[in-house]
Amino acid sequence: MTITPDKPEIEQPVVTLPIPEISQEFNWKNCWYPITFLEDLAKDRPHSFSLYNEPFVLFINQDGKLGCLTDRCPHRAAKLSDGQIIDGRIECLYHGWQFATDGKCLHIPQLPTDAKIPSNACLPSFKVVERQGIVWVWFGELKAADEELIPTITELDKPECICLDYVADIPYDQSYFIENAVDPAHVSISHDRTEINAKRENAQPLEMEIIESSAKGIRGRYRRTRTANANWSNMDFVAPNLVIYAFGSQANSFYSGNAVYAIPLGRGKCRVLIRKYWRSLTWSEKLKPRWLKHLHQNKILDEDSVFLIGLQTEVERLAENLKEVYLPLKTSDTFVLEYRKWLDKFGASLPFYRGYSTSKQAENHGEYNQKPMMLDRLTGHTLICSSCNRAYQVINNLKQGLIGVAIAMALLAIVTDGSSQIATVFASLLAVALAVMTEKLKTKFEHIYTRQ
Repeated sequence: MTITPDKPEIEQPVVTLPIPEISQEFNWKNCWYPITFLEDLAKDRPHSFSLYNEPFVLFINQDGKLGCLTDRCPHRAAKLSDGQIIDGRIECLYHGWQFATDGKCLHIPQLPTDAKIPSNACLPSFKVVERQGIVWVWFGELKAADEELIPTITELDKPECICLDYVADIPYDQSYFIENAVDPAHVSISHDRTEINAKRENAQPLEMEIIESSAKGIRGRYRRTRTANANWSNMDFVAPNLVIYAFGSQANSFYSGNAVYAIPLGRGKCRVLIRKYWRSLTWSEKLKPRWLKHLHQNKILDEDSVFLIGLQTEVERLAENLKEVYLPLKTSDTFVLEYRKWLDKFGASLPFYRGYSTSKQAENHGEYNQKPMMLDRLTGHTLICSSCNRAYQVINNLKQGLIGVAIAMALLAIVTDGSSQIATVFASLLAVALAVMTEKLKTKFEHIYTRQ
């Protein structure tokens, strides 16, 4: 049957499996939030981030203990993340106040040596743990911070499992990123020839089913309709920020998956942590450095971001509910509609949200004089990724060195003659060519791929 986007088709039910009726409430604070991959967390400097525009700082003390504090010095409201780590303490750059991982103020240089540090000089601290290479923070009631609630993935604990981790800050709301993440139908078009097996000629109706929907999230599955007895692929949205796609099965000893986390930094910005995992990889893939694999992931993210920024801009300009804006199909948008309707049901406690038929606007609190995020490779990924940051510094230093060699060889060619002059000229030209190549590679760490 051909699906046409008219109103009668839109109003048909999109759920084909019974959904358990679970009456629950959702509290966005009583959740574990993944902040960064442990390998990307610097041990010698603070790590700043925000959650719904509230600023926080993450750091590690000399014993390897993680700490998360409000990113605001109680003295004069300076950002602690602008400071430094000294002897495992985070020090404010303004007047040198120092704090431990539990928020206790340990040193105030301006106090007499025999004076007691005021109790209100301490900072709020938050429970922080590491699981499966990710740093998780709990911002709600401490007694409710059950580590068993961290959404771990069983396959990641298996010794043969291989992961590729990627982090980026992007200039659009968390909900738009998750909406895109739960939409398998866009891959063939948006990532044509970029993703493996993604070809626009393979775009087709999908059979999509919602298995369960509750305050904890959404479970669904989908498969292609043009392939007889096609295998099902599973999609899980684990509230409030995780989308998992699982492929393969344990029966044939093959499995792979994508775990995608989206953290709401604030209005119009979010952080994404993308983890791809496999049971095994080819030797050529294993030998590729992490930064080189990230160049490919950068392109995939850019292909989505270009139209998602425009989508968000237009939706916000219209200031209407998505029900009045979207024209969904049950053969491509079932998961998208279910996610937006999940926000209708459980988004009331969120600082802001946009569901399918309801929404809640963000208050201006916490957004004073903030510059809007731009889609930028350097600050959005390179500087917060340990692998790409190191590669970027090495490539930049290599380029500067090659320029120096080219100049030195050119000067040497002036004072030599014969075969030595020819050799030095050739060496100078070779150094210039290599410098141009390294500059071209360097720009891949600085700009989105459409500018290259």
